Order: sequence, then structure tokens, then C-alpha cells
Amino acid sequence: MPLLTRAVLIVPALFGLVFASPSALAQTASAPVPPSVSSTVSDCEPGEPCDHPLPVKVVIVSLFEIGKDEGDTAGEFQLWKARRGLTQRIAFPQSFHDLYYNPETQVLGMVTGIGTAKSTAAMMALGLDPRFDLSHAYFLVAGIAGIDPEDASIGSVAWARYVVDGDLAHEIDAREIPADWKTGYFPRQTKGPNDMLGKADPSGGEMFQINPALEKWAYDLTKNIELPDSPEIAAERAKFVDYPHAQEAPFVLEGDTLSAMTFWHGKLLTDWANGWVRYWTGGKGEFVTSAMEDTGVLQAATYLNEIGRVDSDRVMVLRAGSNFTMPPPGVDAATYLLRENEGYAGLGAAVENLYTVGSVVVDELLGHWDKYKDVPPQ
Repeated sequence: MPLLTRAVLIVPALFGLVFASPSALAQTASAPVPPSVSSTVSDCEPGEPCDHPLPVKVVIVSLFEIGKDEGDTAGEFQLWKARRGLTQRIAFPQSFHDLYYNPETQVLGMVTGIGTAKSTAAMMALGLDPRFDLSHAYFLVAGIAGIDPEDASIGSVAWARYVVDGDLAHEIDAREIPADWKTGYFPRQTKGPNDMLGKADPSGGEMFQINPALEKWAYDLTKNIELPDSPEIAAERAKFVDYPHAQEAPFVLEGDTLSAMTFWHGKLLTDWANGWVRYWTGGKGEFVTSAMEDTGVLQAATYLNEIGRVDSDRVMVLRAGSNFTMPPPGVDAATYLLRENEGYAGLGAAVENLYTVGSVVVDELLGHWDKYKDVPPQ
């Protein structure tokens, strides 16, 4: 898709100790002491039963890292690892990348790998791993994306209300389509791209709605954050002379994500993406960012919710524009795409702004855990 792809201090009370009478304290002192969080990690094997699973308050879901996890050009994970103190490495051989944990804040960081196949597998692997108690965990999917110049500029950060799949479809080669078809790519439930006025049925996993109350809460908490500008991204957006929102400095907005395994690009495909999101959301959604992993995360969370391993109403999706989904006027799609593949113009701003905006939500959850542990924000 045109995106590039696109838990409070550990205190005795955690284990059930409370202030009590001297006799009760004496009984407590003589009782076996549960293992510490640190020893729990090393004592339990990946995927095997664990007597004392790690409590997790927030999972940061990154999708890729450029090189190393620290010390070089930052991808999606590196800033979270360094600034959130995710220093405790946890072996995760059943997935793409080891996990990192902060035992004081109970924040867990994961990297799924690029694409819906890896993101689905990673989310399922984590959700089914008995070493982790995810029953109250919030999941923040935070990744870079292609961004529609009709809606925003690179560096801008969008909270998704809907996540739409762009892979489940029918297709014939564009050179063989009927003369009155705009595209050879159309939903499986239809008779062609001109048959998209009926009510869509996304029961096959074509669309997921983020918990509306949670998304609105997160957006309201962050919508007034002033994001930094830079000469580099200002120069890039200045080329989009017919797109006023593309020429704005980075800002926080609400906007929906289209996920697919193909990194697509161009004006015609951006038009397709807008129509695709409108169709699958019944006209309620607005395509803003293109990504590769979000429907995989949401599909896994939906299944895990059915067995009580995670709460799918606690998943948030935050995407930041690292590149535009189409070229500026006067530039052809192939030239612009190939140039972007050499280095996304808004990568640095996107990963920094993802952290800035996402951290406000994480800090609010951790700082008022007694409020948000049992009931998501309303």
C-alpha cells in the first residue's frame, strides 16, 4: 500500500499483600514469596505454562525497525525502546522479533514485521503466550504510513476510526477490463467496480471499527498538540500546490487506514483507496493513511477477544505520514515512487511525532491506571 511499510511500580500489593494486623503480617512473612517479575521471565519458556504471568498495561505495537533496535536511524520501535525504558529482553522465538518490557511501568514493546501475514501471526503468538497477562492491556499500534495529500501533510498523525483491508478482492488485469470500468479491482461481494452502491458486509475481515469511545478519547487528548515542522518536509509539501491540507504544517487528525500487502502509489490508486474505504465503512470512513499491518492486528485481537485473552475494545491505531500516497502535480507516479523508495521524505518527523502523540495517551493510562484498568475510557 502506499504506506511504507508501511504496565506502575511493582509493589508488594501487586501480589496481594496489604496492610494488616501484626498476626496477619506474621502469617504473610512465613508464606512462600512469589517470584519477582524478572525471575518469572527467565523461569517460564515461550508458549509454556507460567504460574506468574507478566502483568501488562500497555503494548506498543511497532511494525518494523530499519536496522538495529538502538543506535542507528530510528524506525518505528527505536524511540519507544529507548525513551520508555524497555530494557528487559524477552525471548519470542514464535514470532518475528523478541519482546522488550519495562517491569516498573509494565509496558511491553513488540515488532510484528511488515505485512498483514506477520502482524496477524505476531499478535496471535503474543495473545496465546501464557507468560503474559494481557487481560487489561491496551494496545497502541503506532506506525508510519502513506498519507493522502487531500487530507494532511507528511509528519501529520492520524487516529483511525476504521481499519479497512485492501487485499480481499476480485481482480482482472486493467488491460482486460470493460470500457466502462474505472478499475479491474473490486469487492468480492459485488459484480464489478460499478456495483458498489449496496450495503457492504465486512464479516470476512474487510473492515474493523476501532472502539469509538476509545478513539475519540485518544483524539481529544492529543488533538491540540503542536507538532514540529522542518525545512525538509516544508519543501516537500510545497510541491502540492493544489492541495491545501498537504501544505499545512504537521497536525493531529482523525482519519482511517487502508491496509494491504502491496505498496501502491499514485493518483488513480489514491482515488481507488478513498472509494474503497467509503464502501466498506458505509460512507462513514475517510481514507487518510495507507498501511500494511493493521487489519492483521485487529483480526487477531478479534479472535483473542473471543477466548478472553485480550480485549479488542482496547486497541488503538495511530499512523503518521512518512510519504504521500501520490506524486505532486507535474510528476509521474513511477518517478515519485522510485525516489521515495530511496528514503522517505517524512520518516524522521513521522517516527518522532508518533512517539510524541502516542506517549500522551500512554502516560494518561499509566498515570490513572486505577481509573482505566477495568473500564476503557468512555
